[in-house]
Amino acid sequence: MAKKTKTIKSYFLTGILVSAPLAITVYLAIEFVRFIDEKVNALIPKEYNPATYLPFGIPGFGILILLIGLFLIGVISSGFIGTAILKGLNKAISKMPVVSGLYNALQKILETVVGGGQNKAFREAVLVQYPREGLWTIAFITGDVYSGIQKHFKKEKMVSIYVPTTPNPTSGFLIFVNRKDIIPLKLRVDDAWKIIISTGIVTPDSPQKQQEIMSKALEKAKKELDKTKKIA
Repeated sequence: MAKKTKTIKSYFLTGILVSAPLAITVYLAIEFVRFIDEKVNALIPKEYNPATYLPFGIPGFGILILLIGLFLIGVISSGFIGTAILKGLNKAISKMPVVSGLYNALQKILETVVGGGQNKAFREAVLVQYPREGLWTIAFITGDVYSGIQKHFKKEKMVSIYVPTTPNPTSGFLIFVNRKDIIPLKLRVDDAWKIIISTGIVTPDSPQKQQEIMSKALEKAKKELDKTKKIA
């Protein structure tokens, strides 16, 4: 009886290992689609919303409209008229004391993160000793330091790095460090972000480890079942 209970427990745990990651991923994806649909569909006039004429809503319709809208904004902004409008908008915002600082900061951050290959900021993950010698953390090179700072370190090549906090990487610390004191990581930037956000739980080799755990659990459950059959 004890062995049968153990076998049932093994099957149960194996079922959790197999289904939990998939169920959580599907749930988060559905909630994300639902959230975007609710926000975007609220902005669409009823006469243009398919949900007005259909007995059911169209999942993902809001995301589709959002993607089309962003694409059209990009096309218009790249043209002559769009460029002129953006210049006028930037000029107007620059005259607003508080808003201009916030707008410019957000614009620079987005250009850095989303701007493609033209800017190398956040394109390289490194290891640096922080907050003291002997403790290591993941950081990202954001660029060379300002010349007014570099002149104080004539014999050293200084770089600016961003040390994000865990699990919220939107806050962190800007540090100027000697390039010799950092260790480049042979790690994709998105994998580095996963390690930081998950507090080290998720690593690039996590899928392989998870597969090994599931394989061992299935093998153990099979052995327990074989033992139970032999006893029966």
